[in-house]
Amino acid sequence: MALDAALAAGVTLCMVAGSFVDPRGPDGVTWGMRTPASLSLVLIALCSTALVFRRRAPMTVLALTGTFSLIESVTGDPRAPVAMSAVIALYTVASTTDRPTTWRVGLLTMTVLTGAAMLAGPLPWYAQENLGIFAWTGIGATAGDAVRSRRAFVHAIRERAERAERTREEEARRRVAEERLRIARDLHDVVAHHIALVNVQAGVAAHVMDKRPDQAKEALAHVREASRSALNELRATVGLLRQSGDPEAPTEPAPGLDRLDELVGTFRSAGLHVEVARADQGTTLPAAVDLAAFRVIQEALTNVQKHAGTEAKAEVSVVCVGPNIEITVLDNGGGEDDDPDSGGGHGLLGMRERVTALRGTLTTGPRYGGGFRVHAILPVKTRTAATGDPGEPV
Repeated sequence: MALDAALAAGVTLCMVAGSFVDPRGPDGVTWGMRTPASLSLVLIALCSTALVFRRRAPMTVLALTGTFSLIESVTGDPRAPVAMSAVIALYTVASTTDRPTTWRVGLLTMTVLTGAAMLAGPLPWYAQENLGIFAWTGIGATAGDAVRSRRAFVHAIRERAERAERTREEEARRRVAEERLRIARDLHDVVAHHIALVNVQAGVAAHVMDKRPDQAKEALAHVREASRSALNELRATVGLLRQSGDPEAPTEPAPGLDRLDELVGTFRSAGLHVEVARADQGTTLPAAVDLAAFRVIQEALTNVQKHAGTEAKAEVSVVCVGPNIEITVLDNGGGEDDDPDSGGGHGLLGMRERVTALRGTLTTGPRYGGGFRVHAILPVKTRTAATGDPGEPV
């Protein structure tokens, strides 16, 4: 209101000063050659008062100032520049509404004021004052539309920047959540595998400690080896988490099917009978698929070790079928608890998340006649490998 009041005061001074100027004097524009009529001064005051409220009711102020300008154009002799207030009001309407409204209101204001001044005014229709009304109303509408367009453009840029910032933050949170889930899966796989072996070997050592000390020493050696492997993998994972930046290079390659014999050997040393059949020779797997296949077999054998016992027998098959690689782990359910789901752990959930992340399928469930079956189908060409992105980090 204060800014509009100051603007109204400045427009009032301009209109009053213009009322005493004669543009057709003997020496050109001459000051003090004419005196405005009382009605003109009243109309100037009314228009100035209306301009104070131009932001609150732009259409109403335009209607009032346009009406007062129309009266002055028809009755004023000499004419006062009351139409200046209508130009300001038209600019306000154009800067606060849309373009179609600006075109309609602007053409209506230009036509009515200019037509009335030319047809019913005291001056000839070709007088420069009449042409001035036409020009200034057009300039007011055009300037207001330009200001509105610029405001809309700046607002769109600001909104796009804010939306991009929100998108970046959401993407960062999503990546953090995915990384936490990946680390949780890896830690579970490492700890569950090695601790299960430690538990079995420790039980064997306690059972044969008195009667067969040599076998107890061998079991304790396996306990020490399994615990050392678990500590090394945990140390590598925790070391990556403690680094403030990206690691320069991984401390060791990600485990894959090339280490399947080593993995199976650890279970065999714990007393679990495992048979392996492979028909994937010559198949190059992406890093993410290779790691997922290794972890699925590791977790499945760990479940056999925990739930089926050392007397159980497990069969592992790795077969490349068309564009997919199929992983199958079977056991005969020799223990009392042959259902991994009954333990309440996260092993099957972690396997399913790994396989689903690569757009594969995982089927788990009891076998007819006893035992458990884990069957995973992983696409050799994943979305990550197809787009050229690096595989899953370790």
